Amino acid sequence: MKIAILGLGEAGSSFARDLLKQGVKVKGWDPEPKNLPEGLEFAKNNADAAQGAHIILSANLASVALDIARELLGHLTPSQIFAEMNTGSPKLKTDVAEILKPTGAKVIDVAIMAPVPPKGLGTPMLVSGEGSDQFAQIMRPLGMPVTVIEAEVGVAAQHKLLRSIAYKGIAAVIIECLEAAQKFDKEAYAREQIAGLIGDATMIDHFVSGSQKHAKRRKHEMEAVKAMLDDVGVSAYTTEASILRLDELLKG
Repeated sequence: MKIAILGLGEAGSSFARDLLKQGVKVKGWDPEPKNLPEGLEFAKNNADAAQGAHIILSANLASVALDIARELLGHLTPSQIFAEMNTGSPKLKTDVAEILKPTGAKVIDVAIMAPVPPKGLGTPMLVSGEGSDQFAQIMRPLGMPVTVIEAEVGVAAQHKLLRSIAYKGIAAVIIECLEAAQKFDKEAYAREQIAGLIGDATMIDHFVSGSQKHAKRRKHEMEAVKAMLDDVGVSAYTTEASILRLDELLKG
């Protein structure tokens, strides 16, 4: 078994490390490699990493997804599975699949449903597109919890981003409510009201700390949500507010 990983950031490196521990041959590439796992074969470029791999995990930013697909256009084969794991809009995922269609490779849409650290390869995934069942059969025994959606590329992204509207929107409201309450010395009252709405007081700090810790990744995620909503003509007022709040957290 050989798996290629394109993008060796926090997520990609974590996947690589866990796969290597199980004896999987892993070849990867990143233009700015950091903390490469021991045992990883570092490639010359994306195309070199993908050469001969059974599965290609593309764990890059959405902003470079199309460029990577074009780079691989003359290098993939029908026997390979290309897993697009970026947090992009459904349209971006389908655009990647369309670019790679001439190669015959099976392109699947993978939605990462939780922060990769600390679970690494054990992070829950939603997948859609032709080849999803085959991907699941290979990755589940390696420890990846894969849920297959019997639909085309882009549907896994839809599921993730619809959830994000609610999850990140609620987080933004909680942060704003607590900041206001602190100004009036009414934090205990605000927490009581929030707990009554979400049904679990212990989740309040989880929403706040998660937004603070993952502000950069979540901002990219909500930008993908906005792109999705723009594509279907839905007003994105709450999503835009969530982006502003995450941007504020990034600036400190």
